Amino acid sequence: MGRIIFYEDRNFQGRSYETGSDCAELTSYLSRCNSCRVESGCFMVYERPNYMGHQMLVRRGEYPDNQRLMGMSTSDCIRSCRMIPMV
Repeated sequence: MGRIIFYEDRNFQGRSYETGSDCAELTSYLSRCNSCRVESGCFMVYERPNYMGHQMLVRRGEYPDNQRLMGMSTSDCIRSCRMIPMV
């Protein structure tokens, strides 16, 4: 089972939301998501709700600036995610 923690601000600052499953709308929990930390597993993260828009596969590690990582404009951030099952 995977685990990912999203943070409102860059460099793991601000409020956080942790999940181990799919999330179609992160703004239900955070006003924005500008950094994340993957504790275990793999996740596909998306710039728009409902798994739409630019996507990026993230593995275990720290991602202090999602906008730079995903090449998104300054107004965008991660809005949804899916856990990728590891077989």
